[in-house]
Amino acid sequence: MSHFTSEDEALLQSMLRQLLQSVKEKITGAPSVECAEEILLHLEETDENFHNYEFVKYLRQYIKDTVGPVIEEETEKCTSAQNQGEISGYDTLVQHLTKKARESKEYREMIHALKNVMMVVVESLINKFEEDRMHDKELASKAKKERQSGYYTDNCSDSDSSFNQSYAFMSQEQLQLLAERLDPSQPKEVRQEALQTLCLAPASDILSSECWPSLRKHLTISLADSDATFSEKILRFYAKTFSSSPFNMTKEVYTSLARHLELYFLSGEYSLRISAGLDVSNSDVNRLLKKVRLLNEYQKEAPSSWIRHPEKYMEEVVESTLSLLSLKHKPNHPASPDFLSPMHFLALLDIKAVWFKKWTHACYSRRVVFRLLEKKYKSLINAAVQQCLDYFEFCKAAVNKNSKVTDFSQQHCSDLQNLSYTGPELQYIYFVHSLCLLGRLLIYKQGQNLFPVQLKNKKDSVSITDVLVIFAQLIYYSPSYPKTSLAAHTENYSPESLVMEILQVFCDQTGCAAECLYTDTVIDALLHPVQSLLSGTEVYINCLETTLLDVGDILARISASDDGLSFLLYGENEKTAKDSPTAAHVLVQFTKKLLHDDISLLSGSELMPVIKGAFIFVCRQMYRTCEGLQVLIPYGLHESIAEAWRKTSLLSERVPTPVTDADSTSSISQESKTSFLWEGTLLDALLNFSTTPKGLFLLHSTGAMNDCVNFMFNNLSKKIQTNEYEDFGNRIIVSQMATTPMAAVALQNSGFIKALVTELWALLECGKDDLRITQPKSTPVDPIDQSCQKSFLFLVNLLTHPAIFELLSKRDIPNKAMYSFREVPTDIIDIIDRLIILNSEAKIHSLFNYEQSHIFGLR
Repeated sequence: MSHFTSEDEALLQSMLRQLLQSVKEKITGAPSVECAEEILLHLEETDENFHNYEFVKYLRQYIKDTVGPVIEEETEKCTSAQNQGEISGYDTLVQHLTKKARESKEYREMIHALKNVMMVVVESLINKFEEDRMHDKELASKAKKERQSGYYTDNCSDSDSSFNQSYAFMSQEQLQLLAERLDPSQPKEVRQEALQTLCLAPASDILSSECWPSLRKHLTISLADSDATFSEKILRFYAKTFSSSPFNMTKEVYTSLARHLELYFLSGEYSLRISAGLDVSNSDVNRLLKKVRLLNEYQKEAPSSWIRHPEKYMEEVVESTLSLLSLKHKPNHPASPDFLSPMHFLALLDIKAVWFKKWTHACYSRRVVFRLLEKKYKSLINAAVQQCLDYFEFCKAAVNKNSKVTDFSQQHCSDLQNLSYTGPELQYIYFVHSLCLLGRLLIYKQGQNLFPVQLKNKKDSVSITDVLVIFAQLIYYSPSYPKTSLAAHTENYSPESLVMEILQVFCDQTGCAAECLYTDTVIDALLHPVQSLLSGTEVYINCLETTLLDVGDILARISASDDGLSFLLYGENEKTAKDSPTAAHVLVQFTKKLLHDDISLLSGSELMPVIKGAFIFVCRQMYRTCEGLQVLIPYGLHESIAEAWRKTSLLSERVPTPVTDADSTSSISQESKTSFLWEGTLLDALLNFSTTPKGLFLLHSTGAMNDCVNFMFNNLSKKIQTNEYEDFGNRIIVSQMATTPMAAVALQNSGFIKALVTELWALLECGKDDLRITQPKSTPVDPIDQSCQKSFLFLVNLLTHPAIFELLSKRDIPNKAMYSFREVPTDIIDIIDRLIILNSEAKIHSLFNYEQSHIFGLR
């Protein structure tokens, strides 16, 4: 009735006044129907606009819609009876129709529904009427006091009419009445009207009222109502409550929804099975998915606010969720293995388990989640492990039989209009959800403490190591594609890519990597494809190139940390490392075999240079340290890299000159570009040998010293390495090279020293030309100006004793009589002459910033 006008409000107010006058005692129930009819008749006689009110039109239309069909049916019967002479006269006909209409079932239901609705409306009006009277009295007494004190001001109140305000507030009595009307035993119309009133009321009033427990009970039961419209309205009420109420109130609604779903999945009405698939377009399935989706949306939003409330509130939400998700039929139930569980539906809507990631992100909630999982709901973890194990066994069996594994992750990328899921697709979605959940669980120490788990169909318990081995094996047994084709998909749900995401996170978490990854069993599983290719045994792998790149990526991340590098070099136990070759030995042997193109399965592969580069990088992480180089020296890896570089440089020199044909030009340019990149990778690998003294000696022996230094200088001049780590690496290489005469000469010949001195002079004497001067430059107070610090460190690292001897021996200081302003130093001897030994006026006058430059030189 929200569209009623002010005239309708006036009519209702007039009716209310007459009702109050007609009832001498306090009204606690609804007025009688006769009393209401008398009032309406009186208003009809006295008010000429009576029939134009929207309220009257609404009542008339309501009566017409409800009793109209009965009157029409009786009229047709009476007309035929009149023709036969059984009924005569107009008055007799009207009396007969009136009597039949009043005695009809439709009339009784209409009066009953109107009574129930009007009771709520009239009670609300009476309460508000009395509140307004009390409010007016208070205002009057307040105004009287102000007049008496002489401070009276004429304030206009907007509460004169009770219809000028919204009736959002609901009293406890009204809510109690609504709770009674929402009882499932009440007629359908009564419940619908009560629900409509409930949806208009503020959620905070409802949730904080004393009658909420009974309301919650009725709403939970009513969610399973066969009338889709009715249950949809309750869902809308829940959604509105989630979005507009604080957490301490919304957790009541959430637990109510979770309890309803739990009861529904256990009820006899639920009959969905995995083997039958799932048709999302089915109305019942769609309604169920809406409920689970509302649950999932709240799961993602709740963690942002539950830290501001007592822990018991959060625990209620977590426990109700885990109770629902761990739901399953009893083992002796005939449908137990084929049960389409709540977890399947949640996985459909949140395939990567984002809800679990958010719940375990903060220590506040993570502690509660893991405690409940350990004490009551460990079956959830068991089920997730079982899913991963089942899918791995399925993939392994298919690969061993040399049959293709169905790739569900790519199937749905091409069929976005699919509204049904087969049984295997549902199981795959559940597997992906389980994989992501376990990946998140194992990051944390409390999650690791939940292992080992005992599965029903497995004699031995499953440890963390067993799970990690399954993860590693999924990389090469599950369906995967070349890395170039994966870029076409924005979201990739292939097991290989999901496992890589998990393992990459493990590598970034130092404690997690030490607990989970740094075991011989896991690394052996990861190196299985590499060892198979080394030994020449038959390899059953879906996509060998992708697998090798993934293995190289994980090993590179492991070797980037000190603990990981030590583990690769010496294994889990350093004392037993001599008995069997560790990962480092396997990797260097495989890298040498790759460099010699000695693996037939990879011959002709477009990704061969990338694979070689990935494993060279892992070895590079090892030989950059003295310990790692000591392990790798016997294999002569530096010689293999140098040989591959010489072969590549010869091929790049033989690339023919492009001709005018467009196709041949593009193919040749692509070939030359690949060759150039591969040559740079090899030179970079050789250059990194110079980070240790013994490695520098090995680089000398290859004869590629000058080419490596030229490569480093070209990269620096092109500003390819711009981050702090690369700059630090270059400083180490330069300082190490400066310890040998041959390398110092190579640095001089490459133009590196000249470029360094020129850049330093520009910073000291010229400043940055690209900066617009808007205010005077402040006088530097630091020992070394920030802009010159990088150049200063390079010079300090460069000027070791062997380098000084090579660069300055048998050379005199210029000591010119005249220095022009455009004369820029290009060598170390020039820097000494211009900035340090300022023994003439000409040298002093040639400097723009004499004090700053001279102090820099002295330092």
